[in-house]
Order: sequence, then C-alpha cells, then structure tokens
Amino acid sequence: MSDMSGISGIGDTSETVWDLAIVGSGPAGSSAALGALAAQPDLKVLVLDRYDFPRDKACGDGIAPHVIDVLAGVGVHGLLDDWTPVQCLQLRHGAAVVSRQMPRPVWVVPRTVFDAKLARAAVQAGVSLARHRVRDVRLEPGGVVIDDRIRARVVVGADGAHSLLRPVSGLPPVRRRALALRGYAATPPGRRGTQAMAFGRHRQPSYAWSFDRGDGLANVGYGELLEPDRPPPSRGAMLDQLEQLLPGATAGGTSWRGHHLPLSSWSWQQPDGRILLAGDAAGLINPMTGEGIYYAVATGVLAGRAAVSALASGRDAGSRYREAVRSLLARHLRHTTIASRLVSVPAIAVAGVRAAARDQGVFDDLVEVGLGRGRLTARAVRGLCAAAATGPAR
Repeated sequence: MSDMSGISGIGDTSETVWDLAIVGSGPAGSSAALGALAAQPDLKVLVLDRYDFPRDKACGDGIAPHVIDVLAGVGVHGLLDDWTPVQCLQLRHGAAVVSRQMPRPVWVVPRTVFDAKLARAAVQAGVSLARHRVRDVRLEPGGVVIDDRIRARVVVGADGAHSLLRPVSGLPPVRRRALALRGYAATPPGRRGTQAMAFGRHRQPSYAWSFDRGDGLANVGYGELLEPDRPPPSRGAMLDQLEQLLPGATAGGTSWRGHHLPLSSWSWQQPDGRILLAGDAAGLINPMTGEGIYYAVATGVLAGRAAVSALASGRDAGSRYREAVRSLLARHLRHTTIASRLVSVPAIAVAGVRAAARDQGVFDDLVEVGLGRGRLTARAVRGLCAAAATGPAR
C-alpha cells in the first residue's frame, strides 16, 4: 500500500484481542476507525482490506459537502483541498432541463484517490491497517473471531455490497438493488464544471451521468433499478443508454466497471450484538441518486463511536449504533424511498425538473434529498404539484 506507514500483514495475532476490528477500509471502514479513535485515542483498532492502495472502486465519485463536515468532526481537515470543487448541477428529463448552482459545492474525486487519502488519515490517527482477505467470521462468548486468528470485542462490517458480515449479523441480503456502469472520458466543453444527470426514458427508474472531475476528465456512467421480472441490462445496452441520454459521454471512455448498488428502503435494520454494519454493507445507498459515500462516512463514524461507548459502558453495541443511525437518517430514508418511487413515474420526474427550474428553493431542497439528510419539504411538494398542473414554464 503506497505512501502509508504502519501497514503490514496480520502476522500472528492469535494472542491479541482487538477492541475493534473493521472489515473493509473504504469510506465506511476508515471512517469507523476515525470515529472510534477520535472518541478514544488509545483504542486498539485493526482494519482489514483485501487490496493494496491505491485501488479502484466503481462509483460516481461524487463527494458531497456533508462528507467534509462529518470528517471535520473527527479531526480530518483539508482532505480534498487539492481537487477542484463543482458548483453546477444539471438535471434533464427529455425536453425538461434545469441547470443551477448548488447551495454548496461538491467534489468529484476518483476512489483510487479518495479511499487512499481516508485510509492514510486513519493510519495517522493510530489504526493498524493490514492487507487480508476475510473468509470466515463467527461469534463466540465475549467477542468475534475472524478466520480463526483475529479476535475482537466489536466488529464493523464495512465490506461493501456483497458483505460477508451481513448474514453473520443476522440480516438477509438487500432486496432492492440497482446496476450501474462507470467509466472515465474527456469532459466535453458544455459539461465542464458541472454534474449532469439525465433521467432514462424507457426502463424506469434509470439515469445517465457525467460528473466533471476538474482535471479534464469526467466520471460517466449509466444505472438502472434491477427488477425480478426482467433480465439485467448488458454492458452494451448500458453504454447505448448512456450515449443516448448524454451524447458524446462515451467518446474515448476507459476503465469501464460495473457494480451493484444495495438501495436503502423505508426502514433500516441493525441487529443487537457485536457486529455493526456501515455503508453499502448496511444497504445504505440513496435510491433516488445512487449516492452512498456520505452514508458510508456518516454511519462509519457513528459505528466507531457506538463501539467505544458500548465497550466503556457494557451496553450492547448493536442497539446503541441502531439508535444513533436512526436518529440521524430515519426520516430522511423514508423521504428518499418516497422520492425514488415518484421519479420512476415519468410525468412526475418531468414535473420535478420543471419545478426546480422555476424555483431555486425547490432545486435546493431536492439537492439535499439526493445528497444529504434532506426531506421532501412542503415547498418542494407544492412546486412539483404546480409544475405538474401547469406544464412547462413559459
């Protein structure tokens, strides 16, 4: 793992009992370590990841300002100061289009860069980070055993969409999923400094995106909801949809990778016990936009703090973490579930774009639903209803 000290294999840890072990060192895992060490700097924290850094992860690469806020709360500042922020968001559904300045800028940073930066911050905070592929996890009295070699009092599962820890915790697989394809291509002149999203016109809900990174390249892709009564789209079909919805987006594209998105739902579950699930492993992907990095960082920090609190008090870690996440996100998750159902109806999606074009406040409210902890405000609902009733703005 390049440019990071304090990283090694796990060696012989059979005699060590870690206070906290974290499986996965993506945004959720590194944030869990940072949250725990910010609360108790002398905690014995081990993070395991199967890959060296830097490593790629298929993603839209969008970093909302809320992520920066959460990281500042655990002492991480200036992480993206060397990247160019993006202020403009463009939404399109057929002929309906809105292009406005967002209330706060976002960043588009490749996961090869962002994940390595975050892992480095965790190492600097005191975490032990090791390359190791986890194959078996079991519960035993007083703790959790990983691969018969690693023992921990609490474990955070931050191991992604196909989490090994999720079934061990007692949860079933996430039922509602999307499939997306991502690549990198030169940013066309008309999309520089912009996050552009175009809603699909056939298989719903779906959208294509082109997110300018600020370095001459854009993260481009297409995603759609997987339905049990229809086969998943092929790579060729997804590329065709991307090019139809955002002409020129695929030109010269490279690094195409597909990935599954376990979408959040009306309610969020976290069992009692010593295994806490964060980020994608917890089924926390915004079903309207596919945003997941904010959820990963926020729930990772909460998981780390819950582990420290539970170890200090003797209270169950799972219940403590569940309360914290629900306090932060429960209302928001209900509203994103409703919003995702609404945008799957083309007439409502078009009305939403028109309403955002007419009113900056409606636009801001919808951005917050898609990127952070927002909800469908009365202003947004009124604007949508008015747009649906009166048709296109004159």
